[in-house]
Amino acid sequence: MDGERLASGSSELAVGESPRGGAPIPGGSGSCSLMQADVLDLDEDEDDLEVFSKDASLMDMNSFSPMMPTSPLSMINQIKFEDEPDLKDLFITVDAPESHVTTIETFITYRIITKTSRGEFDSSEFEVRRRYQDFLWLKGKLEDAHPTLIIPPLPEKFIVKGMVERFNDDFIETRRKALHKFLNRIADHPTLTFNEDFKVFLTAQAPELSSYKKQGPGLLSRMGQTVRAVASSMRGVKNRPDEFMEMNSFIETFSQKINLIDKISQRIYKEERDYFDEMKEYGPIHILWSASEEDLVDTLKGIASCIDQCCKATEKRMTGLSEALLPVVHEYVLYSEMLMGVMKRRDQIQTELDSKVEALTYKKADADLLTEEIGKLEDKVECANNALKADWERWKQNMQNDLKSAFTDTAEENIRYYEQVTMNVNSRNLEPLPPISS
Repeated sequence: MDGERLASGSSELAVGESPRGGAPIPGGSGSCSLMQADVLDLDEDEDDLEVFSKDASLMDMNSFSPMMPTSPLSMINQIKFEDEPDLKDLFITVDAPESHVTTIETFITYRIITKTSRGEFDSSEFEVRRRYQDFLWLKGKLEDAHPTLIIPPLPEKFIVKGMVERFNDDFIETRRKALHKFLNRIADHPTLTFNEDFKVFLTAQAPELSSYKKQGPGLLSRMGQTVRAVASSMRGVKNRPDEFMEMNSFIETFSQKINLIDKISQRIYKEERDYFDEMKEYGPIHILWSASEEDLVDTLKGIASCIDQCCKATEKRMTGLSEALLPVVHEYVLYSEMLMGVMKRRDQIQTELDSKVEALTYKKADADLLTEEIGKLEDKVECANNALKADWERWKQNMQNDLKSAFTDTAEENIRYYEQVTMNVNSRNLEPLPPISS
């Protein structure tokens, strides 16, 4: 199967520090130029799943202790990250989706329970309900307040044309999990967690939130900001610093590779689902067959039982893929899009500064006023650059941990699957069926 190939490919995603204090892996938190080549060293051909079996080892074996066990499962356990003490003071849960039907629209709201020990909150526990549009509003406010911080991605709106029912249970549950992760990533962020709009989102009841939203900039102000952003993007940045050139190159490479992995992961899951659906039909067939073959009753029933156990093991492995691997990979597909937006916003700020400097050079406007504006913009660019560089290192470390954990968990599940299936087959001591006489 292709599943183990995908799991073995986790070594190509493991960018950063080597396990257990070994030698640093190229592409770690050091030079961005090193990361570009090694972040996801996969074949560009989407149809070639062999890219995941080029190197079955999870890491360079030289970085492991000579006394390291040779069992595959033991090797995987060697590189697991140790949990660090968690001193969280903000806990958020998204659950209990409800459907609302009005004369205009049908939508889903989610209950958000917040528990905190922070002094700036009026209470230690809050319960509110929010719909998807409210999450979009929060994301937009965070981007406005922190244009060069890496805001966690929201799940796509994902409305499939032609669906009889707009929201089925699987869709709602998938979105609920993604929204839960979105809020908790914000809560864990050292800067975003203290954003005032985030606090209002977690604590204000629906009417209060609606009133709060109206306090934002008016339509004309937002249009003006959009026009300036478009004008800046058309001019383009002239002198982007080398470190941001390397960062941009990393993002492009990462986007290409993570999108490829997402497609292959989805395809593997679909093939596994088709295999499972077909295999579970064979158990009943062998039971029926045994009823008409007295000499083969035990053998056929044994095969049917073996198939049933294999179906259960396969279903468990598919659950692991759908819960542990696919959401993580797809979240980083969305992150790659967010990173491109962050780079554009950084470039817009620098482009605005460059245009003012150029205007001062050619004395196209009042020199004193321009000098003052340039000073403010220089501070703004420096703050934006420093914020992005600091958040970039934090995001990289999270990305490395998340992807490494997802792929090692998948590899462990595959090992358990094959051990279980092999043990099941061997324990049956099935005799081969006699040849059918012509």
